[in-house]
Amino acid sequence: MQKQKQEQKQKRFFSHLNWNNRLKIEQMYNDGRKPQEIANALHFHVSTIYRELERGKWEHLNTDLTTDIRYSPDIAQEKAEQNMTALGPDLKIGNDHAYASYLETKIADEGFSPEAALGAAKQENKFDTTISTATLYNYIHRGLFARLTSEQLPRHGKGPKVYKRVRASRAPRGESIDNRPDEVKDRTVFGHWEMDTVVGKKGGDKDVLLVLTERKTRDEIIRKIKDKTTASVVRAVNGLERKYGKMFPKIFKSITCDNGCEFQDFNGISDSVLRKGKRTKVYFCHPYSSFERGSNENNNILIRRWFPKGTDFGKVTHKAVQEVEDWMNNYPRRLLGFKTARQLFEEEVGLILT
Repeated sequence: MQKQKQEQKQKRFFSHLNWNNRLKIEQMYNDGRKPQEIANALHFHVSTIYRELERGKWEHLNTDLTTDIRYSPDIAQEKAEQNMTALGPDLKIGNDHAYASYLETKIADEGFSPEAALGAAKQENKFDTTISTATLYNYIHRGLFARLTSEQLPRHGKGPKVYKRVRASRAPRGESIDNRPDEVKDRTVFGHWEMDTVVGKKGGDKDVLLVLTERKTRDEIIRKIKDKTTASVVRAVNGLERKYGKMFPKIFKSITCDNGCEFQDFNGISDSVLRKGKRTKVYFCHPYSSFERGSNENNNILIRRWFPKGTDFGKVTHKAVQEVEDWMNNYPRRLLGFKTARQLFEEEVGLILT
């Protein structure tokens, strides 16, 4: 059922524009409809509509010699067709328009990196053409895709974030990360998580995101909580235990946090609300050592693609948060052999159930 819903969602939001779509866009744009309204009416992502309006933009001269900006479906259609032709027979991708369109949609509409888009295409195994990541980046930088520019790429082509190791000035509260078993560090055993909070706009509502990342599968759990307090964190973890029930201790063997004030009730995090005793083990990183939660940090970069810094989480719905969680867990990754975190997570849970 979950897979079917995901497929329906992708079909709804990540389709490709055609001539009839462009005629409807022209009519609604002339009627004064906003891009978000047009996107909702035609079941496209709003970024697709913004790019389409830009592609078909032209300056109209009025009878009083003033000008205004209008949208032309003819101009937009011609540019789209020229773009596909411009790929040309001299390029490896030039004769496989379906493959080119697939990659463009994955990157422009679904937020995939070029590497992830290529990995997803390989997983589907329905295209005759294959190109390397370097070649795809080259095509994008050369402007051979109508809806893709270098600026639209994740991190704008920047390399991975580099962390500076800072000598800790004090010992961590609670049990130190130094005492974690090797199986946690080596990512060989399922069920060991990292936990962090993602904060929103300064001066906005107090709502934050509580995020948990499973170290082996990179599965992500995102919960919107009302503030950055120990009570809200414990309440969210309690909710997870109620969701997974007796399975919780097997799925959440340990949780590693930083030394933020919101995680200082480590007994509240580790103690079960369904039975007597502990439900998980809590470890703490060394102070000023965010690199010790590398999985969290990398997944937080993915979250920021959809909720940039300055986002007021008080205005973000729980549904929107769930959609980002689903997107992340269905995002193919090279380090997972271009499988998704959700695939691997479900495989691990299946092994527990057998």
